[in-house]
Amino acid sequence: MSAEMTIREHIEDLRARLLHIVIAISLLTIFSMIFGFRPFEFNGFVFYYPYPDVFHNFAIQITSSMQSALLPPGVKLIQTAPGQAFFAQMYVSMLIGMIGAMPIIIREIYGFISPAFGERTKRAGTIVFLPTISLFVVGIAFSYVTVIPFALNFLYKYGQAIGVETFLNINDFISFVLQFFLAFGIAFELPVIMYAISLTGLIDAKFWRHNFRYAIIILVIFSAIITPDGSGITMWFVAVPMIVLYLGGIMTIMRKEKLSQPPNLKN
Repeated sequence: MSAEMTIREHIEDLRARLLHIVIAISLLTIFSMIFGFRPFEFNGFVFYYPYPDVFHNFAIQITSSMQSALLPPGVKLIQTAPGQAFFAQMYVSMLIGMIGAMPIIIREIYGFISPAFGERTKRAGTIVFLPTISLFVVGIAFSYVTVIPFALNFLYKYGQAIGVETFLNINDFISFVLQFFLAFGIAFELPVIMYAISLTGLIDAKFWRHNFRYAIIILVIFSAIITPDGSGITMWFVAVPMIVLYLGGIMTIMRKEKLSQPPNLKN
């Protein structure tokens, strides 16, 4: 694609790419609302196949797994109005659509911004494609395995301490979980964002190193904002990994700069 595109051509390119993203997310969302996965055994191996069943669809299967894995003992999910469970499944289906379409989303984003950079930067965009997807998935997995169970157990122990029955609205539960998923998925993209900025040549590793103290403050504030509970503890589950990822981003940029130096300048 030429770097001399007109504004109209840029807008048309953006519209086409957004359409691709919307179609991909929509198809996966609809699939998750209509189809579920059923097991069958063949020669001692268990396989799963999609089967149309709106009351046992993939979104409901994921919600059931989250309910059993994340909720503290004794906490029950309830719906207080007709349709809440249905809309909760729509939210889960859209999350499945976003995660499943992540390769397409990342490809279209890089495809749109790459003409703004040089040929070397555009080639490097293919290098960060897989890490971008991987870090997003790792962030979600980290929140699912570590942070969400801790946050829910910590917050609901107060109810147990005074002996009250604990119930959780399904919409509140799904919203709580999805906020954590998106917060951690985005937070874990920090090294890729740093690397992409460094590719423009505007900022080098020296800048990231010298502003490390300010970065810690910003990351802690960011963590406090994106964590949906007000305990002040779970934010550190975001802040500490982001600080580690920040350091990893610096090391990656330093390595890139070292490899890009002429041979006679390398020591």
